[in-house]
Amino acid sequence: MPPPDTVSVVVPCLDDADELRSCLEALARQTRAPDEVIVVDNGSADDSVAVATRSGALVLHEPVRAITAAAARGYDQATGTLVARLDADSRPDPDWLERALRHFDDDLVVAVTGPGEFRGLGRLERAFWRIAYMRAYFALMGAALWQPPLFGSNMVMRRVAWLAVRSRVHRTDPRVHDDVDLSVQFDPAWRVVLDRSLVMSVSGGPVRDLRGLVVRTGKALRTLALGGFRIVPVVRAVRRSSAGPRAVPVRRPEVGHPHADALRPVRG
Repeated sequence: MPPPDTVSVVVPCLDDADELRSCLEALARQTRAPDEVIVVDNGSADDSVAVATRSGALVLHEPVRAITAAAARGYDQATGTLVARLDADSRPDPDWLERALRHFDDDLVVAVTGPGEFRGLGRLERAFWRIAYMRAYFALMGAALWQPPLFGSNMVMRRVAWLAVRSRVHRTDPRVHDDVDLSVQFDPAWRVVLDRSLVMSVSGGPVRDLRGLVVRTGKALRTLALGGFRIVPVVRAVRRSSAGPRAVPVRRPEVGHPHADALRPVRG
C-alpha cells in the first residue's frame, strides 16, 4: 500500500503583506494541516517576507517579475505528492484542504479546483461578478479545453502532473495567464475535478479594476494562442474521448529536481 499523500501549499506574493497574513492565518486553522507552506516573494517592497517568515513558511525569492515565474518556482520546490495553490488574497475555510483531498482517493484524479466568491462587494455586485466572471471563466474555458480549467486561487494538483508539464509552461513571460497556461498544458485525458462546492473567498478588488480586467482577458487570449495544437478543440476532443481518463505517466526523476526521489507512481 502506498504511503499517504503529503501536501505543499504554494502562495505567490507581491506587496500583499496584509492579505498574505490573513491567508496564512487561515492555512494555520486547517482541519488537515498542510505539510509545507511555500511563499514565493516576487520582489515585494512591503512586509510580505517578514509576514511569511513569522508564520513559519518556507520563503523563496523569484527575481523574474511575473506570477508565472513565481508560481512555477514554488511548484518546482514543493516536496509534497500533492501541490496546492492559493493567492495571497485567498481565504480558505478551515476544512478546505480536507475536502479537496478527498477527491484524490480516486487515483485517476489529477487535479481539483473550485470557484471563487468575491468579498468586499455589495450583494448585487457580488452576484453579477459571480456570473460574469467566475461562471463565465469555467464555462468558456471548459468548452475550449474539453476539461475544467484550473483556478489559481483555489486548486490542488498531483506533483507528477506538474513535473510532466513544467518544461512546457511559459514561466518567464509576464503577459501569460498562468492559470490558463497550466490548464492548456494538462493532457485532456487527465481527470480534473471542478468541485463547485469548494468555494474560495477572494478579494473583490480585482473585478473593480476595469483596466486590470481588460489586461487579464488579453493575457488569457494570448495564452490560448500560444497553446498551438494543444488548444485545437478537435485535437483535445479526440484525445479526451480516445485516451481518457488516464493517469499521469510517471517519468524518471528530472536531473536537478531537489525532491525527485520522493516521486511515487499514480495507480490506475
